[in-house]
Amino acid sequence: MPRANKFCQSCSIPLKKDPEGGGTNADGSRNPKYCSYCYQKGAFTFSGTAEEMQKKCMHIMMSNGTPKFMAWLFTRPIKKLERWA
Repeated sequence: MPRANKFCQSCSIPLKKDPEGGGTNADGSRNPKYCSYCYQKGAFTFSGTAEEMQKKCMHIMMSNGTPKFMAWLFTRPIKKLERWA
């Protein structure tokens, strides 16, 4: 089994905070690289660019009460994640 990551390699959410325990492959098995928000049934749920993913994640974080600067800071690494590199 591939080594598990600490963060989703698409959106950077800590995988331990994923309520579903990670994304799923086409065969229904857990995918250790991506969260359930980003990867379901072997396919990505978001088809935009890394920059668009960063904006989407910032919007979600701010709507949950995270200050804009902190949301920007937490989403900065998205462009360097495996999916986008």
